Amino acid sequence: MSLPSLASGPQGPDALRPLLATVLDALAEGTRARGGPLPAGGPQTVAARLRSTVGDILPDDGDPNALHTLVRALAEGAADPADPLCAAHLHGPPLAVATAADLAASALNPSLDSWDQAPAASELETLVTRALARETGATDALVTTGGTESNLLALLLARETLGPVRLVCSTAAHHSLPRATWLLGLPEPVLVPAPHGTLDPAALDHTLTTLTGPALVAATAGTTDAGLIDPLPALADICTTHGARLHIDAAYGGGLLFSDRHRPALTGLDRAHTVTLDLHKLGWQPVAAGLLTVRDPHDLHALHHRADYLSATDDTEAGIPDLLGRSLRTTRRPDILKIAVTLKTLGRSGLGALVDQVCARAHQLADLIEAHPTLELHSRPTISTVLFRPTDAPDDTVAALRRTLLHDGHAVLGRARLDGRLWLKATLLNPHTRPGDLAALLKPAEGSTPR
Repeated sequence: MSLPSLASGPQGPDALRPLLATVLDALAEGTRARGGPLPAGGPQTVAARLRSTVGDILPDDGDPNALHTLVRALAEGAADPADPLCAAHLHGPPLAVATAADLAASALNPSLDSWDQAPAASELETLVTRALARETGATDALVTTGGTESNLLALLLARETLGPVRLVCSTAAHHSLPRATWLLGLPEPVLVPAPHGTLDPAALDHTLTTLTGPALVAATAGTTDAGLIDPLPALADICTTHGARLHIDAAYGGGLLFSDRHRPALTGLDRAHTVTLDLHKLGWQPVAAGLLTVRDPHDLHALHHRADYLSATDDTEAGIPDLLGRSLRTTRRPDILKIAVTLKTLGRSGLGALVDQVCARAHQLADLIEAHPTLELHSRPTISTVLFRPTDAPDDTVAALRRTLLHDGHAVLGRARLDGRLWLKATLLNPHTRPGDLAALLKPAEGSTPR
């Protein structure tokens, strides 16, 4: 029995070529079989089909067709973010060039926990993180798995700098922030009401006036439910007045930095101590591609850690970079490569054009809803999220309509509860979406009766 081929090394490219052809064929077949944004039939049907296709996942003897079989099955059963009618979540379609770069990262398989495992990748990470940090007015940035890890790190750095800090955020803040206080053993967060979906400066001022001890205020630039941006300059002023630390969760809205047209919406971002970015949203990266930018590099000293087999003191003194202080993780793949390739290939103007495109499509969708006799628009979009519902429909009808669309495989729409009502949510992250796709997205809500 011959040994299976490796992905890297001198023979790696030759071993990968026929396998890539198999993968691409299987993706195409699975996409055709699915025939829409997600598989029809609901969870039980999808699960039964997958189990029938896969069979015994660990057979006594291997199956040479397993790659084709499983990739095709995954594609057929996928919710495809590249389909214009798949618009529920902050989960965008990845760029082809970024995905190709990710293949190289997988093949080479460096791990960024010691320099001798990732000599070039570690230097590339330094170049890219510092460039993106400058975009937010910071000096450095850490690569993370996404907004949840970035928010956790922001609270950790605040705790190590200030002690048992109290988180203050709005009720519209991302769920990962209160969860991080639990993970870190911090006091219960102070939740400030957000009646209009954003953190109210007057309410924050009152909260900080009555609060004792160090505080970390977490503002949001792009809420999950509606894509709203908190009044960042006013909040920064209040934090300065009260001596509070400011973190801005810009996992969604951070991509506006690439757009000359939309960048002003993030005025005040440079006043934050830490900023969460998430480029698998408005950056069109394969998951995962998160960052936490840090204004004061001294804050990162809290992450310094020694393991002699990875970062021996004499090696560090001899000039070998110590990478353990760059993450909470040890083994860490080079997610920076796909980001670097995207930045270099598209440039600021290319990425800005994509941002402008999806924001423009969101406004076009809002126009269609406002002009529609049986649909209601929640408000004009701030970024690329549009909330709407059938006029005068009760909440249970709205919820049932969304589930019907999922079951039939027609469309993937999200849900959000604002102003005491349930709304359908379209998050437009696909720059290839056309005006006709927008009309198709609305059609099922025009008067169809949900199951």
